[in-house]
Amino acid sequence: MRTKMQILGIETSCDETAAAVVEDGCRIISDVVSSQIDIHARYGGVVPEVASRQHLLTIIPVVSQAMTEVSWQDINGIAVTFGPGLAGSLLVGVNVAKAIALAKKLPVTGVNHLEAHIYANWLDSSSSPGENGRVKFPCLCLVVSGGHSDLVLMKGHGQFEKLGRTRDDAAGEAFDKAARILDLGYPGGPAIEQAARSGTPCLPLPRAWLKESHDFSFSGLTTALWQRVHKGGISVANAAASFQLAIVDVLVAKTIEAAKQLKVEQILLSGGVAANKTLAQHFLANSPVPVLIPPPHLCTDNAAMVAACGYYHFQAGKVSGYDLDVVPSLGIG
Repeated sequence: MRTKMQILGIETSCDETAAAVVEDGCRIISDVVSSQIDIHARYGGVVPEVASRQHLLTIIPVVSQAMTEVSWQDINGIAVTFGPGLAGSLLVGVNVAKAIALAKKLPVTGVNHLEAHIYANWLDSSSSPGENGRVKFPCLCLVVSGGHSDLVLMKGHGQFEKLGRTRDDAAGEAFDKAARILDLGYPGGPAIEQAARSGTPCLPLPRAWLKESHDFSFSGLTTALWQRVHKGGISVANAAASFQLAIVDVLVAKTIEAAKQLKVEQILLSGGVAANKTLAQHFLANSPVPVLIPPPHLCTDNAAMVAACGYYHFQAGKVSGYDLDVVPSLGIG
């Protein structure tokens, strides 16, 4: 019989303290997330110093809760996010992971947070161990979150080629700014999506197509929303619906165009913005190839995706030393 591999994942890149145990890169055994949204909401965004101090308070209880389903003897390795992210937050997770690895005599591997988001598409508690058969290479990955809007070609496990990125505001950052303009609160993505449900996308907001490029740009859109709202005469719901559709149009059109050019087998969505239902609906309705989208709770930051990515690191023999350090500006591809 094949030996199962269980990986403990640890994630502290921003304002979620998370730990999870995943078996064979796909089956979630435990998945614990402690969110700081309520703490940072009063500031309208994440305060790095506050975030890192909160990680210090919650990391041990979160890891302990994740380990209630298994024993340490069952764990084969530890995967931890080492970048990109907030330096202080990353340091908490990396140092705890290394300390546990040393104490339990376990290997540790550093995981790229952006790659981990992509691996959320492998997670499926109902699938058989190992490859779940859902993902086919080559695939085109769109990672959209508060800090990133990256278009990446994935040719195989650990084989990433960046095709495009945001030139200014990421999609999630644009949603946060729009929510502040419309006085909808934080986090902006869910707030805009909620308000848009009762609105009509009737504002002629601009789309930055950046032709001959796979890059994205949303700062001009945010400025246009601010100018239009301050003229008055437009409802918050209609403004939210118009802004949301402008972002969705660009993300969907540019990704599908790249998918056709590269003749990929699938499109994989990931990152917090991938939880947006309108974005998912437009992809599913317009894509010429199958589109995979993780469930909403796996789109936002979590440790199960880190453990899934870590499984393939260990399969490839990628083990980090105890000198593993954080890389806040780490990229992908």
